[in-house]
Amino acid sequence: MRRAGALARTWYSQKPTLGSRLLWPLAWLFGCAVALRRAGYRHGVLRQTRFAVPVVVVGNITAGGAGKTPLVAALVEALAARGRHPGVVSRGYGRATHDVREVRTNDDARDVGDEPLLLAASGVPVVVGRGRVAAARKLIDAHPDVDVIVADDGLQHYALARDVEIAVVDAARELGNERLLPAGPLREPASRLDSVDAIVWRTAPGARPRMRGHAREFVATYEARGWINVIDRALSFDARLLGDPGTVAIAGIAHPDTFFAALRAQGFVGKALAFPDHHRYVRDDVAFARAPAILMTEKDAVKCRAFGDVRMWMQPIGARIAPALIDFVLERIDGPEAPRDARLPGDQGSARL
Repeated sequence: MRRAGALARTWYSQKPTLGSRLLWPLAWLFGCAVALRRAGYRHGVLRQTRFAVPVVVVGNITAGGAGKTPLVAALVEALAARGRHPGVVSRGYGRATHDVREVRTNDDARDVGDEPLLLAASGVPVVVGRGRVAAARKLIDAHPDVDVIVADDGLQHYALARDVEIAVVDAARELGNERLLPAGPLREPASRLDSVDAIVWRTAPGARPRMRGHAREFVATYEARGWINVIDRALSFDARLLGDPGTVAIAGIAHPDTFFAALRAQGFVGKALAFPDHHRYVRDDVAFARAPAILMTEKDAVKCRAFGDVRMWMQPIGARIAPALIDFVLERIDGPEAPRDARLPGDQGSARL
């Protein structure tokens, strides 16, 4: 974890670091491989598969979490509200299995992945598979009523042809030092954002991102929701637990400091423990016998529920998106005659995750 933290500091440092300079040759090789692969799909050397059902890809060009999954949840909820029947495909990163399977709400996160399990709780069909083409095929076969496929991540998975590309950018971190892996956080050059159909900026309430001048840029506000007990949803959270020094917070997400900072803003004074992203929790990881409460993200909670107790509390994150984003997506997949949302321009849709 220390090594990952040091690498993140290098990637998001305001000034060039020695580590970034030393890794530049590897980044150059990585960039060549990325360019060759994309050219292979562009010129038909590598095969793309297009489905009769439109495909919307939500991804990013940075390694680690940018907020794709909350945006996907908000997007499918908004599409369903407009009369569409969306389904989701995902790789299911971090799962122990390698098959293509539909996600059920009572599945083990180790078998299907933590983020797909969260998306399945929203009620839309979700299929996981390392190959997005195989996952999309299984989704359509199992659910013929699905009329739009939303891919959670997969911006770089070019084998699946897409009708709309949405890139999510964390406004707080932006693109770091704008260098390719491993010298920086980029999976593709920053210029890749020029070719996507839309950029969505992940922001905190009240924050304003620095736009890039893209033709289609939208802002999504990510908000922490109320505390929910991991074992018994009927229980009410006692805010005094945040001020108890014995309370412990855990986070196995891409940027755990963001979660911990939000907790401290709420008055949290206890111990914070970071785990690797997509960490597979075991009972000993959360064996805090004297802790009056154990706080975590919803992504952590789905992996701790099997051995949890009533001291565990999760705080979901919801993304609020503008109706204009849904208007844009529907126009791209249905044409300019697609019906628009009748709400006022200032209204927003949201989804909890």
